[in-house]
Amino acid sequence: MSDTSSWAGSDFRTTSGPVRGRRPVDGVVAVLGVPYAAAPFGPRRFREPQPVHGWSGPRDCTVFGPIAPQSAELPGSPRWREGDEDVLTLNVWVRRQPDGGPLPVLFWIHGGAYTFGSSAQPDFDGTALARAGVVVVSCNYRVGFEGFGHVPGFPDNRGLLDQVAALRWVRENIAAFGGDPGRVTVAGHSAGAGSVACLMAMEQARGLFRRAVAHSVPHGFFAVEAAAAISSRIAAEAGVAPTGDGLLSASPQELVAASDKVAGQCADDPVVAIQAFDPVVFQPVVDGEVLPVDPLSAAAAGASRDVDLLVCHTLEEYWFLHEVGGVREVASEAELVDFTGALRLPARLVDGYRALMPDAPVLDRYLALFGDAVFGECSSRLAEYHARAGGRAYLSRFARRRVAPGGEARPWHTADVPFAFGNLDADGAAFLIGGTPDEQDRALSRRMLRAWADFAACGDPGWPPVTADATTVKVWAVPGDHLADDAVSDVRALWRGVPFDLLRL
Repeated sequence: MSDTSSWAGSDFRTTSGPVRGRRPVDGVVAVLGVPYAAAPFGPRRFREPQPVHGWSGPRDCTVFGPIAPQSAELPGSPRWREGDEDVLTLNVWVRRQPDGGPLPVLFWIHGGAYTFGSSAQPDFDGTALARAGVVVVSCNYRVGFEGFGHVPGFPDNRGLLDQVAALRWVRENIAAFGGDPGRVTVAGHSAGAGSVACLMAMEQARGLFRRAVAHSVPHGFFAVEAAAAISSRIAAEAGVAPTGDGLLSASPQELVAASDKVAGQCADDPVVAIQAFDPVVFQPVVDGEVLPVDPLSAAAAGASRDVDLLVCHTLEEYWFLHEVGGVREVASEAELVDFTGALRLPARLVDGYRALMPDAPVLDRYLALFGDAVFGECSSRLAEYHARAGGRAYLSRFARRRVAPGGEARPWHTADVPFAFGNLDADGAAFLIGGTPDEQDRALSRRMLRAWADFAACGDPGWPPVTADATTVKVWAVPGDHLADDAVSDVRALWRGVPFDLLRL
């Protein structure tokens, strides 16, 4: 360990006080539920995160902290219970390093549509990455209305501000765990990847990380007017005024219930018309303060050109969201036209996907178009814009598929996460990856985990970067990976010339 480390079995010193993690397992200690900010309720509710009160004796940090208010019940994860308030905690996984220097740090931000999820999900366990030589940190942050609801007189994007506070904790404390505060990689998936993209555009996060990993970056950001319109509907459902005082009078549980009801309704406001197809209730707000501009515009302007970037997305993102009932089903050509109108997409895309998928049913073409509009094209453009603005960027796609009992295991949304974490046997992973992993799957997982670890260590995952003139893509697959060139991609060709400001949701 480094000279600044306080490794002593499972005890570590932090600026708030000493913490004690679980006993080492195969040389890896997990320190769980460490507060990085004060409980964001009472007089601190809807405000930016506040400093946590310190403690003197060793704090037991052997279990995950409470999760933020939400209604989701995820496999193997804790549930939110009314009265849980110390929701701003983080976790650290670190292995013994008796003869080396400080280790690179990977800071993980969970996804969940900015509405649900937690760092305690089994597929986010950091043990395998820690064994590969990375200090892994993950955090809980405010989701749903508490984190992203618009409240007049209070800051927007409170969930993002929580993440910044956790990153500041890392800068101040990670050396005590053997981590290098100068080699922090912020990483996330889905809403977590959207958060990563936002952090790259935020002045408050400047200098807190050196690299970024973003898997399945969603193109979903609200203007203040859209966020306020949704907040007003939630307030009405909760029976309170859409003001700061009115919303403060509603309990977290009441706002969770009201938000769920609004999410189940089809919006008729054109500024949030996507809700008719995908119940998107909370997204980062481009407020001009916390989030000055949308992340794609920030990347194109070179706002984060000093940050190394690794991007990935799956080939069939929206098949997962359809499988879990997260999107409206579209089965006719007329409904497909309505969908493109709701997203303000050019009609030629419908013809283009029909030409690429001539034998596919309307539902499959809809899911392909939806997945590329929200995740695939946004992820690819983020890497390209970053590279063209002078940054270093790498792009990859998850294409692993196989025939499994009962059907085909698709490369859909979230399937790549257990592979990159090395958690193919985690609770819930079988559903994500389509059954029990075989040896080819395990080999793919080792390759993806190694790419993350190498990128965190030195900024190079092992394949050529995107340049101003070429988009080289690493395609993760079984039995083996390969490189592709987006210059000859039929799907990417369909999207050329489609301005992404048309896709502002």
